Amino acid sequence: MAWIVQPRWSSGEIYESYVGRWSRLVAREFIPWLGAPPGLDWLDVGCGTGMLTQAIAEQCIPERLAGIDASGGFLEVARQRLSGTAAELQEADAQDLPFTADEFDRVVSGLMLNFVPDKEKAAAEMARVARSGGEVALYVWDYTGKMEMMRRFWDAAAELNPYARELQDSWHASFCQPEPLQTLLEKVGLRNTDVRAIDVPTVFRDFDDYWTPFLAGQSPAPAYCMSLSEEERAHLRERLRETLPTQPDGSIPLTARAWAVRGSKP
Repeated sequence: MAWIVQPRWSSGEIYESYVGRWSRLVAREFIPWLGAPPGLDWLDVGCGTGMLTQAIAEQCIPERLAGIDASGGFLEVARQRLSGTAAELQEADAQDLPFTADEFDRVVSGLMLNFVPDKEKAAAEMARVARSGGEVALYVWDYTGKMEMMRRFWDAAAELNPYARELQDSWHASFCQPEPLQTLLEKVGLRNTDVRAIDVPTVFRDFDDYWTPFLAGQSPAPAYCMSLSEEERAHLRERLRETLPTQPDGSIPLTARAWAVRGSKP
């Protein structure tokens, strides 16, 4: 059994090559679903490298746009991405937001909440800073379903070592489903909750384009990958090479699904 290091997010550049390129596609689909009018005050909780924040700036004409993240490395990338906007970005904990109650019309979060130790506390904080009549909305990857680049990784890993499936479940898989997400928002007092799937294409140029980001060791799947011995990692690589749906030109067409949930504050 491999020794597993605790996964951590720190480098925005590594995130971009791993899932950032796909998460921006989800952000662009998520914003129209909210149907928000222009001129609102927005907060992006766990803004990361700024993909969702940027989508808000481009699509929503916000009156105010703020974002927080616990990773200084991610915020460096976000500040560069949003340098031409009036976005307010600061380092902070999603479980203890540095804002007063009823401060924002829309409080959103993309691909972050499953990494927070106390998810209910973070959701309660998002609800606290939302105004009455406003909305809280978020999305997470469907790790065990149609987020195929990760599901196929874990499927291959579990074939070689059943312990890998336990790790996947313990990190975030069971939470990232429609019912737990909807229940979470209802527990923190939000109403009229709604859930939808957002599917985007993820086409990798070749096997190396798929495999190389897993060698960076950042986030759960890469952390597991780099905890393996060289021989174990080679077996996993070849198992993936055998099972991924590779086209004649070498490309690998997959799909990434995120589950999105929203609720209104009474």
